[in-house]
Amino acid sequence: AEWGIEGDAHAGNWHRQVSFLAEEVSAPAWRGISLKNPHIYAGPGAFGENILTRGINWQQVDVGGRIAIGEVELEVTQLGKPLHQENAILRLTGESVLPDHGVFTRVIHGGVVYAGDCGTYRF
Repeated sequence: AEWGIEGDAHAGNWHRQVSFLAEEVSAPAWRGISLKNPHIYAGPGAFGENILTRGINWQQVDVGGRIAIGEVELEVTQLGKPLHQENAILRLTGESVLPDHGVFTRVIHGGVVYAGDCGTYRF
């Protein structure tokens, strides 16, 4: 079994190895955080997502669908997640978008992904 992103806290033998979030969803939340508290980092990765995307409506994917980025293949295992009040990101920023908009995957075939790489999705 593949492990996820090397060095990531969520890597391991489970179903949420790699997370995706659309920039179209996260950018407005970043702006809100920055306005409330300019001392808190609000940008890519601030919500714990591994991969930030543009132009993908993650609300249209299904569990079991496959994402390919270069040689890497991932299977969608979960859409969103429960929001817990002890969520560190929520506590720090007052925002958390992964519960409603995050897409979680497990690695089927590993490899290297670079910033700017294009991917495909199949049902």
